[in-house]
Amino acid sequence: MNTIDRKYNTLQKILGDLPSAVIAFSGGVDSTFLLGTAKKILPDNLLALTFKADIIPSSEIKQAISLAASLKVKHIIIDSDILSHHPFIINDPNRCYVCKKLIFSEIVRIAQSRNLKYIMEGSNADDARDYRPGRKVLREMNILSPLAQAGLTKKEIRTLSRKMGLPTWDKPALACLATRIPYGTVITKDKIKRIDHCEQYLHNQGFTQVRVRDHGYLARLEIPKSEIKKLLNQKISSAVVKEFKNQGFTYICTDLEGYRSGSMNEVIEDAK
Repeated sequence: MNTIDRKYNTLQKILGDLPSAVIAFSGGVDSTFLLGTAKKILPDNLLALTFKADIIPSSEIKQAISLAASLKVKHIIIDSDILSHHPFIINDPNRCYVCKKLIFSEIVRIAQSRNLKYIMEGSNADDARDYRPGRKVLREMNILSPLAQAGLTKKEIRTLSRKMGLPTWDKPALACLATRIPYGTVITKDKIKRIDHCEQYLHNQGFTQVRVRDHGYLARLEIPKSEIKKLLNQKISSAVVKEFKNQGFTYICTDLEGYRSGSMNEVIEDAK
């Protein structure tokens, strides 16, 4: 048995020990794979729960609804007014912890009201490498992370998702839109809306993985290095500049390091 099959068997054993569960479901690569696997093992005792908030693109909510329906899993959407929560919008390095605490407190309430014994989420084995204060919430509230527990990496999850026929196997990585705003800068609905608009614009131009980092007057674009040449095409770059300026940015630049997950955390690493 190869390594990836061994890890998948471990995941199935972990899930097989659970009588019932709620899965925090974003519709991303990891949570879709977890939901698809859990559905095979807990077909009648499983609930997918998705949070709807301004910091999540509306297209992601629509896709989560479609995915849950295709997997024939019970699914509910919970509205969250996270941008009215002061400890979140002040945007200190503990922002992710504050958000996760709110989300999982509500999930715990729902799980208890429906007599579902366990709560799971889709962190994988690679996530431990990044600065993720929200993981503390998982420990405090006894939230299970079966993918990480089984040692499954992002690459392995994509491979297994493809074998399972899940449409998310090659989906670009997603993070909430608040991660585009530097720590210490207050998060507002207007900032979130323009980031969302600009990223969707870039996707519509054919760019696969994008991050529009909002530094006030300056937009710092992170795209895969392989796509930077395309962005520098005069026709495309001129259109991007025009669109971004219409959204309130004065300066638009491309990050020569390209797309990388968690780049806003680099200032924290530099401060250590």
